[in-house]
Amino acid sequence: MSEPGSVPAGTAPAITGEDIAAALRRAAIRLVGLRDHLNRLDAEVGDGDSGLTAEKGARGLLAYLDATPPGDDLGKWLAGAGMAYNRAAPSTMGALMATAFMRAGKTVMGQAILSPHDLAVMLVAADQGLQERGKVKPGDKTIVDAVHPAAEALMSAVLAGQSLDAGAQDMLNAARAGRDAAVALRGQVGRSNWVGERTEGKTDPGTVLFVSALEAVLNAQPSESGRAQS
Repeated sequence: MSEPGSVPAGTAPAITGEDIAAALRRAAIRLVGLRDHLNRLDAEVGDGDSGLTAEKGARGLLAYLDATPPGDDLGKWLAGAGMAYNRAAPSTMGALMATAFMRAGKTVMGQAILSPHDLAVMLVAADQGLQERGKVKPGDKTIVDAVHPAAEALMSAVLAGQSLDAGAQDMLNAARAGRDAAVALRGQVGRSNWVGERTEGKTDPGTVLFVSALEAVLNAQPSESGRAQS
């Protein structure tokens, strides 16, 4: 993927802190409701507690959203959101989520209003943070298999001058495709690596977590692995 460039000429919609907070609230509520489903998926490829961790982190995020308005520095506020998630769910996934939030926030420090290009840069930074902190790459059967193609798709759409709605749909389609493609892979990280070929044909809970959160952010119809919908 090429380095993020400048936004093509044209009028881009302004995204406010309130918009971001509302989107994160939708995502957190969705994750709370996914606890049992994620636990079942994780029991087949991991430790079986992915859903519980996601629920705890999401509840921590909801508490942060209730107590902390976005203010005029979205970068600082997003970093705080990541730390709140990790405090509520101290774990490998909690640390990864904190890293993703903080890396994304670092790209918009001091900003109160965001552009579509800002959102794309944030997602690219979050993806890079997940890969570096988790010591993983696309193809390792982790959350990155959904996040990475989503980040590439959104950045490509923004740089091509597409509307935010069109770019968001491209991003969601790419995330769903990444989730579905990861089913055939063999896990390379953590307990998934230990059980080896038993992970082949199983859905990775991290990819489901990301796609489900993204669907909630975009008010999109929920989908299941292998049966993605637009």
